Amino acid sequence: MNVANQDVLLEVEQEGEDDEGEGEEEDGELVLEEVQQSIFASYGTASNQQALHAPEWAEFNQNHESLFFNDGQRRIDFVLVYEDESKKENRKRSFNKKQKRKREVYESNLITRGLQLEATRSVLDEKIIFVKVHAPWEVLCTYAEIMHIHLPLQPNDLKAHDFPFSWMTRYFSVDENIIKPEKEFFTAPFENERLSDFYIQDKSTFFSPATRSRIVYFILCRGEYAVRDNVKKFGINKLLDSGIYKAAFPLHDSRFNHQSQDPSCPNERYLLYREWAHPRNIFKLQPLHFVRKYYGEKIGIYFAWLGFYTQMLLLAAVVGLGCFLYGYFTKDNCTWSQEVCDPNIGGNIIMCPQCDQECTYWNLTITCESSKLCIFDSFGTLVFAVFMGVWVTLFLEFWKRRQAELEYEWDTVEFLEQEEQVRPEYEARCYHVVVNEITQKEEHVPYTACGKCVRMTFCTSAVLFWILLIIASVIGIIVYRLSVFLVFSATLPKHINGTEAIQKYLTPQAATSVSASVISFIIIMILNMIYEKVAIMITDFELPRTQTDYENSLTMKMFLFQFVNYYSSCFYIAFFKGKFVGYPGDPVYWLGKYRNEECDPGGCLLELTTQLTIVMGGKAIWNNIQEVLLPWFKNLIGRCCSAVRSEMIVPRWEQDYHLQPVGKLGLFYEYLEMVIQFGFVTLFVASFPLAPLLALINNLLEIRVDAWKITTQFRRMIPQKAQDIGAWQPIMQGIALLAVVTNAMIIAFTSDMIPRLVYYWSFSVPPYGNHSSYTMKGYINNTLSVFLTSDFRNESKPGLPWFKNQTTCRYRDFRYPPGHKHQYEHNIYYWHVIAAKLSFIIVMEHIIYFVKFVISYAIPDVSHKTKSKIKRQKYLTQLLLHENPLKAMKKNMGSIADKILKGTDGGFRPKYE
Repeated sequence: MNVANQDVLLEVEQEGEDDEGEGEEEDGELVLEEVQQSIFASYGTASNQQALHAPEWAEFNQNHESLFFNDGQRRIDFVLVYEDESKKENRKRSFNKKQKRKREVYESNLITRGLQLEATRSVLDEKIIFVKVHAPWEVLCTYAEIMHIHLPLQPNDLKAHDFPFSWMTRYFSVDENIIKPEKEFFTAPFENERLSDFYIQDKSTFFSPATRSRIVYFILCRGEYAVRDNVKKFGINKLLDSGIYKAAFPLHDSRFNHQSQDPSCPNERYLLYREWAHPRNIFKLQPLHFVRKYYGEKIGIYFAWLGFYTQMLLLAAVVGLGCFLYGYFTKDNCTWSQEVCDPNIGGNIIMCPQCDQECTYWNLTITCESSKLCIFDSFGTLVFAVFMGVWVTLFLEFWKRRQAELEYEWDTVEFLEQEEQVRPEYEARCYHVVVNEITQKEEHVPYTACGKCVRMTFCTSAVLFWILLIIASVIGIIVYRLSVFLVFSATLPKHINGTEAIQKYLTPQAATSVSASVISFIIIMILNMIYEKVAIMITDFELPRTQTDYENSLTMKMFLFQFVNYYSSCFYIAFFKGKFVGYPGDPVYWLGKYRNEECDPGGCLLELTTQLTIVMGGKAIWNNIQEVLLPWFKNLIGRCCSAVRSEMIVPRWEQDYHLQPVGKLGLFYEYLEMVIQFGFVTLFVASFPLAPLLALINNLLEIRVDAWKITTQFRRMIPQKAQDIGAWQPIMQGIALLAVVTNAMIIAFTSDMIPRLVYYWSFSVPPYGNHSSYTMKGYINNTLSVFLTSDFRNESKPGLPWFKNQTTCRYRDFRYPPGHKHQYEHNIYYWHVIAAKLSFIIVMEHIIYFVKFVISYAIPDVSHKTKSKIKRQKYLTQLLLHENPLKAMKKNMGSIADKILKGTDGGFRPKYE
């Protein structure tokens, strides 16, 4: 930085010291002066100037479609927006002056770094000023080399292999006459000295608009605006947070619903809306390369992953629908359901009360409707659970191959090692000097080893605190279930025969389950909104080095929280409810006061399905309201407010300014939403085979909703590089491993499949059964134990017995009847069932894990075709950028040596001559 600018920076801070109470003080401090010089030396410096540089001022030229400065030659790569300090209201003059000086110094330093600025006042609001930023060719080349950006060397000369079923995908692909396929190139990190070796046909198009914006944003994040105590403050993000600038964004190239008439406009936004974001394209394949070209690799990789996940869901949805139809068409063969609904069997079975005093005896036929759960609880469910264990492995392995292809095609193979830069927030706190173990040189870090331990301890403690808070809320829901069940049992109609239509569905169990699920969903969403802000604060305090590290750290915190938040209630219903209830004479109490919940005689599978449906459905509706209706409504209000001045011609940059700003985390919440859905689809799919079908329908809409949202409702996102989907990949792998266990345990412990199989093969025939052949007849009677009503404890005895002569009742368990020498202890059927359940879990897990291992080993992460392309690119890079210059140098050195030798022969003679 030049001396004059350094003095102005110091002056700006000195002015601010007198007004500390009037404005917020920025958090970012930079390193000491000598460290600052080392950090910014590679980013370019400027010669000494005598005064601050100011942007050029220009009036709007009435060309509302222009993407250039007023001269029509320099392209607008970025736009900064601020409010004229002289026209601000309700602000002290000294504070406005301080803000203005910081902005002027910042803009001057941008110009010093080579950027060109042009300022234009708003057409609709004279207080608003737009600063258009242009990066000249020299600046682009300099920073492309600093950022190690990959640029074309020569066209790809490898033969393309046609996909065997390409004729099928042709009907679902984008029309190539509208969006032309991009030409493939071999690329290499840009080097200014090797400029002639790169494939440059036109300087104006060599750097794409997305690349230009990324370079400019890199500079904006490192522009200084103040110095205090020899520490420089810098970065557009700090200026945005402090209100000095109101917005900073790259331009959309046109309107989304009208094609620009400017011949220099590529109309890429219009084409994306027409061929990608429009709802009529719901069944079309996405133009991923075009999306990547316009929005950058980070947006492209998200939509590539979402599209691939949706395509793989198609297979799971078909198999799940087949299993559901199998259960539906075989429901008439459910002997146990027929026995429950039979007045001569279920109608004669009186069940014991499920709570103390308030509850009374009830008839088994009340659960007739819920017993028809055999649609889900069938042999097809077992097949589908095994299939999903294999499917999730196929999905993850094939995604790795697809991701490797995109890494090569989008030049991100070596991104993390070469291109990714240190976050400005990290640089700003580099106070401490340490010695690098590898280079043995001094380098600056923001904290010592002890300081890092303190930060990690604090962050871990904060995350654990919030997880414990979620667990506390789950316990609260459980207490609600236990207490409200008493209320519903006392207030709902009490007809022991269950003949009234409403009681067929509105049982105390059903009312408790639905109301608890709704309350649980509300609590989940409230805790989500709070924890999102907390997680960002924790990650900011943790201070990760790069943007990838930052996002991965935030991802792990958020998902760990969301995992407990969303899935805890499902885990409770699946694996805890009804498992530790004792028996009517000796029930188990929760917290010493509330009697534990019991499942229906048909099991807890229906309740788990209800919980999944409410949480998944409610989450999808809530997300769509947030993603679609809120941005659309905000933009609608903005258009209505400016409708009075609609006759004015508004420039492109001002139209974009009135769109919704993009959040700091970009598509983080989109990933989170889909991975949470992935968890529902895989972890509990044994209880709801239709989950993949519902997820498929949701995702077909989600792709177009997300595309419509970022194309029409939001400002253009800042293009960013991304090598892969980051921490979401290991998270999904962890979910895939856990899904095998959860589905095996759901089939074993939550459904009634194992008890039915044990009865069919062992207890329906002698020596335990009375039937001459294997059958399911008598299953209900065999699985309901007998209890003597006189054995009730006083605190558990029902207050209003319906039959005075009722001496026994039935309950769901496998125990010896009263009068037996081991009365009320678990019988032989119970131990057979337990052994069968544990054996089933072990066998199912080992089979699926073995198949997953074989599939993972058999499918390579990188295809042969992609490996060949990578090797060819490395060879060309070495040949063009290293070997050819070396040969040229050798040739030149050889000619120089020949000239020297000739000169020696002609002009020198040995002394002895």
